[in-house]
Amino acid sequence: MRMLSLVLILLALALSGVSELIAGETTTSKTALEKLNDDSITAAIQGKLAADNIQNMDVVAFAHVDVQTERGTVVLSGVVQTSEHKARAEQLAGQVNGVKHVTNNLQVQTGK
Repeated sequence: MRMLSLVLILLALALSGVSELIAGETTTSKTALEKLNDDSITAAIQGKLAADNIQNMDVVAFAHVDVQTERGTVVLSGVVQTSEHKARAEQLAGQVNGVKHVTNNLQVQTGK
């Protein structure tokens, strides 16, 4: 499980703004280091959600969850099947190092 998280973090680092960090550039609203930290948090949360899906043999529980991180504040959005999934996603996000606050905007899917 740690290996999966590490791989996801490294992938996020490779895809996210490492060139900005090396070049010393900043984005308009965040520094490259803040972006790197936020991207690492996002990747770690996505890894935790995926691992939880596999562990509980429920591959769709968090399939429609979007994770956004801004200076350590995480916003979860999308749709989950139950209120338990909504609470679990928030719990997992809060376990990641660097998370300052989690805003849970997940919607529970109503019956079809």
